[in-house]
Amino acid sequence: MKIGFDNSSYIKKQTEQILERVGQFHHKLYLEFGGKLFDDYHAARVLPGFHVNGKILLLKELKEKTEIIVCVNAVDIEKSKIRADLGITYDMDALRLIDSIRRMGLYISSIVISQYKDQPSADMFKNRLEFRGERVYIHKPIKGYPMNVDLVVSDHGYGSNPCIETTKPLVVVTAPGPGSGKMATCLSQIYHEHQRNIAAGYAKFETFPIWNLPLNHPVNLAYEAATADLNDVNTIDPYHLETYGKIAVNYNRDIEVFPIVKNILVRIMGTDAVYQSPTDMGVNMAGYCIMDDELVKEAAKQEIVRRYFRTWCDYKGGGCLGIDAVKKLEIIMKQLGIVPEYRLAVKPALEKSKQNQCPAMALVLHDGSVMTGKTTNILAAASSLTLNCVKKLAGVPDDIHLISPAVLEPMLMLKEKILRDRNPLLSLEEVLNSLSICAATGPFAEKCLGKLEDLRGCEAHSSHMISKTDESTLKKLGINVTCTPEFPSDDLYFV
Repeated sequence: MKIGFDNSSYIKKQTEQILERVGQFHHKLYLEFGGKLFDDYHAARVLPGFHVNGKILLLKELKEKTEIIVCVNAVDIEKSKIRADLGITYDMDALRLIDSIRRMGLYISSIVISQYKDQPSADMFKNRLEFRGERVYIHKPIKGYPMNVDLVVSDHGYGSNPCIETTKPLVVVTAPGPGSGKMATCLSQIYHEHQRNIAAGYAKFETFPIWNLPLNHPVNLAYEAATADLNDVNTIDPYHLETYGKIAVNYNRDIEVFPIVKNILVRIMGTDAVYQSPTDMGVNMAGYCIMDDELVKEAAKQEIVRRYFRTWCDYKGGGCLGIDAVKKLEIIMKQLGIVPEYRLAVKPALEKSKQNQCPAMALVLHDGSVMTGKTTNILAAASSLTLNCVKKLAGVPDDIHLISPAVLEPMLMLKEKILRDRNPLLSLEEVLNSLSICAATGPFAEKCLGKLEDLRGCEAHSSHMISKTDESTLKKLGINVTCTPEFPSDDLYFV
């Protein structure tokens, strides 16, 4: 795969920038981490070469100086809000996040439950953590927050929150998703630190939008596409332009809230010389590490088309993304002069489906060749496609059956006769399990099983929406899959 982003340089530059900011605030910095701490596949897709766990690799460089606070919004817990890319609730993702961070050898000092209003599910979450020996802090809503600065910066505002005991010079505040109370937790802590005569400071780490790329650079537009449901809009930072005479890109929510945040910081710190623009608050060196701008632009355009298909499918499937999000993505695509067929796997998938009058899929291998697969009487299109791809990569003839009837027939019998599964088609996960069993005795199956890793990073498209199970398995294989927003049948029950 071609590389357009220097990840090693990025970690070095970003580490230096963060340490410089820590020193600026007398060695006590609360750093709000926006975006995903782990599995940042969006960044990896639009910046080829970016490590999906780049932020964690960065924190490992700062391990001795860093502790981490994880925030979870009690409202999200109560509503069982789902993280769309993983299909799990935010509270469960918080637990996953904590476990993952600790496996990397990093120190999590505490968990904050924000916006707490005696929600029963939040109480259960708190109890669950405390029974496991975790330090949990509760932050309740502050009346008039954040506009009523006089109240916010007082003993009845931030002062009413419990002070989180921290010991490291760099305190990273992260969360499973947006709106989790990261900034409020940082500012609350800075208030408590200054009450104890510790001149702590605040900064923000957001990868996107990249402040020193042009406003309409495809990478920045891909960020708008990724946040279409939040209605984020990239814009020129007027405070930065006015103060320094330099153009910098930020997004509307940070710009809108900046005067209030600055006012709060001035009240706490007693000086207005800290930050003059929302761009000043950020520490982001990603723009300096792009090696191949044309390659990055192309990758970002592909991501925008992916987002278009995913948003359409979510909307048609009754998800939380509305038609306005779809229209916004159409506007972004028109702005860049791209259409759905810009994604190379789309046209072959639709043609295969039309030719065979059934759902079909196509995948573009890393050498540029296109493979297809269709739904059969026992295989879903994702299963057929994957088997066809590994056969091609392993040099196995088409007429060779990889899965032995001795394995296949009992599995079908189990599904139909014993489990009484209404859908007899074998999912991709079932097919891969069968392939692994056959690999123990079959040389062709063994050879094909070893080629699955070569599908990582490939692009695929389905003529119809695929099951959640197949979508999940394709993601685990590292295949970027999109679907035309059409149901595979007239059945209402579709999982």
